[in-house]
Amino acid sequence: MNRLASEPSLYLRQHANNSVHWQPWGDDVWARALAEDKPVLISIGYSACHWCHVMAHESFEDDYIADLMNRHFICVKVDREERPDVDQIYMEAVQMLTQHGGWPLNVFCLPDGRPFFGGTYFPPGDNNRGIIPWPQLLMRVADYYAKNRKELTENAP
Repeated sequence: MNRLASEPSLYLRQHANNSVHWQPWGDDVWARALAEDKPVLISIGYSACHWCHVMAHESFEDDYIADLMNRHFICVKVDREERPDVDQIYMEAVQMLTQHGGWPLNVFCLPDGRPFFGGTYFPPGDNNRGIIPWPQLLMRVADYYAKNRKELTENAP
């Protein structure tokens, strides 16, 4: 269930009708991730971000893609303007991992919050620009997490 409708952030409320079961940032996210034994997907953006809105429309409003996200991850939406501390932590991690950064910032984390992969905008399908489509990335990350948890746990920053 999407839990953003009553959040004070306009950006978060803009995602309240997405099919993704977004959770706001909070300690209960990590407890749930541990209880359900799922990785956490943190998506960080802000209201004036063009590509944040594009990815929301193309992927987060798509029922098939949302189902993949809901099935394999605990999904957290963060407004970078309200939580610059969270944005800074995960932006630095993604920049270390990929040498790139920007928004929307999408970060895959272990249930303890340590990031193990991330990036910015991912298209819903092949756009012939060498960017992996979001649904394929979701499945690859979920599969890698299931098969290589020990390695991820040992190597995550």
